[in-house]
Amino acid sequence: VQLQASGGGLVQPGASLRLSCVASGFTLDDYGIGWFRQAPGKEREGVSSISRNNGKTYYADSVKGRFTISKDNAKNTVFLQMNSLKPEDMAVYYCAATSRGLVGALRFSPLEYSYWGQGTLVTVSS
Repeated sequence: VQLQASGGGLVQPGASLRLSCVASGFTLDDYGIGWFRQAPGKEREGVSSISRNNGKTYYADSVKGRFTISKDNAKNTVFLQMNSLKPEDMAVYYCAATSRGLVGALRFSPLEYSYWGQGTLVTVSS
């Protein structure tokens, strides 16, 4: 099982970025995917997740209405569209996979995810 995250970069406040997470060694039908981020000196936090079977999506309050998670099963890829980026969104973003059917706050708990990508840096600065 491998995950490859990409798409980070340097953008100005208010701009958009789309992150990609390509999965290999498993199919998205069998694993839920979460996006997490970690800013310097802070704990890793859950940003968004998409369920393995029904594709339901979930968002942290801090990104609700600005970020959209989606997946393309044919490409075995999960995307995180980030709009209206703010300086506080600046962090290393990671995608992660879990075979568990998570509910509630567990969807955003790093401990529930078994496989992790390498992270991609998002910098939001004017």
